[in-house]
Amino acid sequence: MIAPPSAAAARAARERSDALAKPLGALGRLEDAAAWVAACQGTCPPRPLERVRLTVLAGDHGVSHAGVSAYPREVTGAMVAAMAGGGSGANVLARQHGVAMQVLDIAVDADLGGLGPAVGRHRLRRSSGSIDTEDALRADEVRTALDAGAAIAAEEIAAGADLLLLGDLGIGNTTPAAALVAATFGVGADAVVGRGTGVDDAALAHKTEVVATALARAGARVDDPVQRLAALGSADLAVGVGFLCAAARAGVPVLLDGIVSLAELAVAEDLEPGVVAWCAAGHRSTEPAQQLALDKLGLEPLVDLGLRLGEGTGALTALPVLRSAVLLLREMALLADLAPGG
Repeated sequence: MIAPPSAAAARAARERSDALAKPLGALGRLEDAAAWVAACQGTCPPRPLERVRLTVLAGDHGVSHAGVSAYPREVTGAMVAAMAGGGSGANVLARQHGVAMQVLDIAVDADLGGLGPAVGRHRLRRSSGSIDTEDALRADEVRTALDAGAAIAAEEIAAGADLLLLGDLGIGNTTPAAALVAATFGVGADAVVGRGTGVDDAALAHKTEVVATALARAGARVDDPVQRLAALGSADLAVGVGFLCAAARAGVPVLLDGIVSLAELAVAEDLEPGVVAWCAAGHRSTEPAQQLALDKLGLEPLVDLGLRLGEGTGALTALPVLRSAVLLLREMALLADLAPGG
């Protein structure tokens, strides 16, 4: 079991929130958010979130050949290049909010060597298997991916991160993510499959059939989280699981993005119980699998704007809300200071 955040710091944060110059509970869920940060840091009031770092994990998925996306898989490599050049939506928000950002080619189906060694330093393979007809990875590849995720988290923590953000990039990645959520929580494909990049009704029905086929093919193997990742996941999602587990072990909080990071968290919590306590949900996406995972894991997103871009943009959009919660708890006057004799 991973050690939980500090219950004493969370209680102190709640008490301080109640003592601020405002009606009880007037800051709503900002009070919950501030208490979570205080618990993760083990101190009240919590320190400002100044050293925030975003990692975007990029990969292609064999299942994208099955017509589950509105866009061709070549978009993945093009978007990695755009991100490395600073032109993606995530880059815009990261610059605005002072977030150090990196994109890593984990399993893109393209040669991205021209982007420089940093982008490909954790590359594991070229695409992942098509989960409706074959395993995404071998079990030993899953373990390698978990170790890679732990190494990436360690690098970010060593760079001084006081909050980690996790993003995703890859055409077709909502399909393995939905399959992992379904397998983790024991529901059918109909309960988890969404429109991803914006597929039409016919493609949605086909995508649901693909996930159902994948779940049936995997069978009882999904009871084991490593085998679940091998049968239904992908290299980049497995790296994300390792990243979340390592961050929780190190006691560094993570602000999550959408369906992919929630699928990774669902498996991570199964693999190493206690991870979820170190994670906060940044936003509510349009994917039903994300909502199901949020409900099962007991998380309530900070914002709900109908975003479905990925890349970490939902977490980046939610970051100012989390920072505001911390600053209010730190800097707002106490009621007793305003009326000490009242």
